[in-house]
Formats: sequence, structure tokens, C-alpha cells
Amino acid sequence: MYETEKQRADALAEKLVHCEEKSKLYKEQITELNQQIDNLKLRSAFTAGGDNSVAKASIDKLIREIDKCIKALEK
Repeated sequence: MYETEKQRADALAEKLVHCEEKSKLYKEQITELNQQIDNLKLRSAFTAGGDNSVAKASIDKLIREIDKCIKALEK
């Protein structure tokens, strides 16, 4: 009976680890998708009356600069 419960506990622990890994991946995916949504909203705001490619280039440049600043702050 002890061995059965031990095997069950081990299986549940393994399942928990697997679920935590999946949860972490999903959270990263959600963060990335939210960033894409924000970028699209920003791009849409810039292109309300102008050229789409110019607005996209400007936004991409701003995003790269922001990312550099964030990385500098993390160090």
C-alpha cells in the first residue's frame, strides 16, 4: 500500500512539474502576444493619417530604443 501511494505521489509530482513548465511557457506567450497587441495599437495610432510603412519603421525604431534602455537598466 505504501509503494502504491509513493508511486502515486511521484506521478503527481511529475505531473505538477510538467504543468508548471507549461504554465511558464503560456505566461511567456501571453506576454509576447500582449506586446504584439500593444505594438499593433501603437502602429494603428500612428497610421491614422499617414503612410503605414513609415509609421512601422518609426515604431520599430522606438521599440528597439526602449528595449536597449530596459536591458541597460536590468544590468
